[in-house]
Amino acid sequence: MSTTRLSLQETHDLIAAALTRSRTSAENAASVAVALVAAEAAGQGGHGLRRVVSYCAQAASGKVDGFAVPVVETTAPGALGVDAGHGFAYPALDKVNAALPDLAREQGVALATVSHSHHCGVMGTLVEQFADAGLIALMLANTPGGIAPWGGKTPLFGTNPIAFAAPLSGDQPIVIDLSLSKVARGKIMAAKQKDEPIPQGWACDRDGNPTTDAAQALAGTMVPIGDAKGTALALMVELLAAGLAGANYAYQATSFFDADGAPPGTGQFILAIDPERIGGRGASERFAALAARVAGDPGARLPGRRRQALRAEAQEKGILADAALIAEIEAIG
Repeated sequence: MSTTRLSLQETHDLIAAALTRSRTSAENAASVAVALVAAEAAGQGGHGLRRVVSYCAQAASGKVDGFAVPVVETTAPGALGVDAGHGFAYPALDKVNAALPDLAREQGVALATVSHSHHCGVMGTLVEQFADAGLIALMLANTPGGIAPWGGKTPLFGTNPIAFAAPLSGDQPIVIDLSLSKVARGKIMAAKQKDEPIPQGWACDRDGNPTTDAAQALAGTMVPIGDAKGTALALMVELLAAGLAGANYAYQATSFFDADGAPPGTGQFILAIDPERIGGRGASERFAALAARVAGDPGARLPGRRRQALRAEAQEKGILADAALIAEIEAIG
């Protein structure tokens, strides 16, 4: 595979330009580009440049409203409801990130739900922004059907990522970001694009049989982490990110990957906590004490450190991208 190196700014401009050629406002295109560049910088290419062609096709077809303006409503003291308007998730999440920290500091705890939304990428980068501001953050998101209830074959639940970040005194935050499938669905999408097999144990076909064929996996179900425990967590995410938010459940949502059908209409749930208000002075020092014990165990690594190191490297050196994919993006529109 031929590759080319792009700076983060060049990557941002490439993405934003392709989106604006695909019926997306400049403001929304910039928001999406920031998120996808952050994914690339964190080493999560399945949520970065490899999403651009699909995003543009969905905006061009109207499955995603590229001109949507998110609407924010205060639903209760310390609670926000954001309607993404069937646009991209990132502009709606920008609204959450702008408003929720001050609300959390005022109330001690604040939450937001997002409805009529879409794929929200690498959630670790979103919760880390809260932790950089001294707050704890928990984010849940439901996705189109990908996981069957334990013992079943119907993909009623999404792969439903969970992300968490906590500030540490004198150090970078702890950042936990995981999908409730054994691997993120984006990795299977990337394998399909590259016409590569996937490892055994990642997914099943429509009939519930294990498969290494990426196309069959995308049409079937993902294997959950922790077996039955993973499906229980997926159900929890559906209730909070979709049921509470008034968004589509996974089995009602259309694909994030193609331009066919109605908007996915998925949801997100974000909880922000001011550790000093809730835990008293010194909370971040207590977090740091536990983190130091983890980091001090030979062979152990704190969650988030690898992505933080990759991000620092990308800021200095840029990213290596598939030259054929770059050409495909440049040809959009």
